[in-house]
Amino acid sequence: MKSAPDIWRNFCGELEAAGQDVLTSGLISSELDAAEGVRYLSRLMRIGLEMHLENANPAFPSFYQASHATAKIGADNPDNYYQNATISGGFSYLISGQRGTVPILSFGTKANRYAVDGSMASTGELDIREVDVMADGRFEIIVSREKPPKGNWLPLSHDSSILIVRQTFFNRNAEEAAIVKIQALDGPDKPEVLSLERLGKGLSSVPAFIKGTSSIFLNWAETFKARNFNSLNPMDQQMFVKAGGDPMIHYLHGWWSLEADEVMEIKTEIPECEGWNFQLNNMWMESLDYRHHSVHMNNGLAEYNPDGSVTINVSSKSFGKNWIDSAGHDCGTMLWRWTGARKFPTPKLKIQKRR
Repeated sequence: MKSAPDIWRNFCGELEAAGQDVLTSGLISSELDAAEGVRYLSRLMRIGLEMHLENANPAFPSFYQASHATAKIGADNPDNYYQNATISGGFSYLISGQRGTVPILSFGTKANRYAVDGSMASTGELDIREVDVMADGRFEIIVSREKPPKGNWLPLSHDSSILIVRQTFFNRNAEEAAIVKIQALDGPDKPEVLSLERLGKGLSSVPAFIKGTSSIFLNWAETFKARNFNSLNPMDQQMFVKAGGDPMIHYLHGWWSLEADEVMEIKTEIPECEGWNFQLNNMWMESLDYRHHSVHMNNGLAEYNPDGSVTINVSSKSFGKNWIDSAGHDCGTMLWRWTGARKFPTPKLKIQKRR
């Protein structure tokens, strides 16, 4: 058995090696890119520690946030409140909650293989519209491999390892979040005390998570820059679903690049759908700082054109309606989501000088 100093020494060495793809990326073109890259690694480390150490026991799951305002993965949605729980196909679970008024609420079980092959395969999906909710807003969902004889059910597979709850807001100031809890139905009474073996296993998973996660989204960014430069052309949706994307969403990713005196105009018709949104990201596929800048737009916040279409303007300074602030960046990735739509228009992008 490794000693405590050995465990820590190995962790630090593996951590340094895990960041090399980020630190040496050819996409880096500015000091801001480099600084955000180092911060990105620190954020992935925090997420990895939450996922593989602090919340790693599937017999005693609790919800934590793997993406939020200061820790972000894979074009995280500023309109979302993400909740994650570590689970196992060897147990059954009960999700209990209070519905709230958030417009979109979904649950998914995944086989998290980010540290292995950069995938997060779906093993079960359930939308709140498919759930029997009581008159007072309470609901319960059984999460299991075998379908229960009655009640709401979210499927598990033998290799399911993570449960994701997505709450999507159109106006956070006017909508109430759902409250959700989770517990194992057939686990032990109390968790085992921490051992060096379990500590070492958890810590060694963190560098693998950092390398696997950063590698897949660096690859995405390189692909978008090569294929969808200042455009949002359609791509194979299985690429995004494989990485844990919501099957209810049609994703349009791209790469944006603007001079200081330029504006990107994005215009599209709006199909019948549950919702839509657009967001600006940095090159690491982190949403830009939505706490202090207007970096995203959705169906509840947008000002529409008379014909029902919408026009969004991206620039470094305020310009026109539905302005998206580039927040000190001159390039990065971007994303348009159509949620619950049957038609998927391709937004038209045009670069022009700011008047």
